[in-house]
Amino acid sequence: MTPQPNPEAGAAVKAADRDHVFHSWSAQELIDPLAVAGAEGSYFWDYDGRRYLDFSSGLVYTNIGYQHPKVVAAIQEQAAKMTTFAPAFAVEARSEAARLIAERTPGDLDKIFFTNGGADAVEHAIRMARLHTGRPKVLSAYRSYHGGTQQAVNITGDPRRWASDSGTAGVVRFWAPYPYRSRFYAETEEQECARALEHLETTIAFEGPSTVAAIILETIPGTAGIMVPPPGYLAGVREICDKHGIVFVLDEVMAGFGRTGEWFAADLFDVTPDLLTFAKGVNSGYVPLGGVAISGAIAETFGKRPYPGGLTYSGHPLACAAAVATINVMAEEGVVENPARLGADVVGPELRALAERHRSVGEVRGTGMFWALELVRDRETREPLVPYNAAGEANAPMAAFAAAAKKGGLWPFVNMNRTHVVPPCNISEAELKEGLAALDAALSVADEYAG
Repeated sequence: MTPQPNPEAGAAVKAADRDHVFHSWSAQELIDPLAVAGAEGSYFWDYDGRRYLDFSSGLVYTNIGYQHPKVVAAIQEQAAKMTTFAPAFAVEARSEAARLIAERTPGDLDKIFFTNGGADAVEHAIRMARLHTGRPKVLSAYRSYHGGTQQAVNITGDPRRWASDSGTAGVVRFWAPYPYRSRFYAETEEQECARALEHLETTIAFEGPSTVAAIILETIPGTAGIMVPPPGYLAGVREICDKHGIVFVLDEVMAGFGRTGEWFAADLFDVTPDLLTFAKGVNSGYVPLGGVAISGAIAETFGKRPYPGGLTYSGHPLACAAAVATINVMAEEGVVENPARLGADVVGPELRALAERHRSVGEVRGTGMFWALELVRDRETREPLVPYNAAGEANAPMAAFAAAAKKGGLWPFVNMNRTHVVPPCNISEAELKEGLAALDAALSVADEYAG
């Protein structure tokens, strides 16, 4: 679709936004949201006719791109048939969505509790774990993000937690593996894995194993930096959980539904959790939907005992119809296989080549369509390009990099001192190379701040 400039309409949209929309995670007077006129496939455009290749997939959720015609048609058909119905009833779209998801989840995660998004999926997973075990505590990693609701943000490790941290949420944090910035002074992946597991085991011992309901981990941390865990780590966590009767929760809200080249990132590590949270890619964000995939043992806990939780829009028919269509599109069009192939053959090699050319790139890591470039001032010391949780003038180098990317027609995903390469999972090779060329140019701006 060719963007048609209409600056007057854009100005009206912008004015109404400024007057009435309260934006998340933002100081309202310091932001300048782009007015978006349309989107299709891997691109979106503004009212001035400028087009951007979206290397952020929205917020890492448009796994099949924007406006996929089969999913749009499915939503329209469902709206004509049944726009909504209460969650206590059996509804075709809801039942079929649950069946298709359960077919793809690892192990016996065959019961699906639907939510409206990822944060409330985490809320309910933690509630289930506590009720199942009768224990109060949850362990989570410092480098993590699990959502913006009260319990989910308290479980989160990153600085977005700080303003809302109640200090009484029953959460204990630990260091997960991160070889590039090892907290364990590890020199190899094997050391990092072994020392991280020993640290976790010690943390549990000192907290009291009988007080710990759950350990929650993003299978591959997303916003916190796309740190692919070293071989054996998740299997080691699984063993620790089994040893102490702890529920193992994997958060696949960002990593799930093809992002890593598998239906779920857990499949990369041959690990099955007790609970698995999902959202985002389940229907590419076309209609809000999330959920918890539940193991047989935990489902049995609530076989004759009511589960004390629910949502008015749990399993909303429009959202579930979009999920059914999305999953079918992914299966029919090779959307899961595409990230596996292009991630290995194009993204990984090209990003490593960029790292050779740009002194600001400290590390490249990732898999599928799920990559991060860690930007640094000094490769030897690994000093980040901007300080942890930088804002204002301290964040100027990353702001300059992001501005250069946008000027080149690339919409980046930027967090702290990293840029993530997370385009739609069905992006073409030609589009990928276009985006990587724009990224190459923008990194020259980051290089200006690196020694």
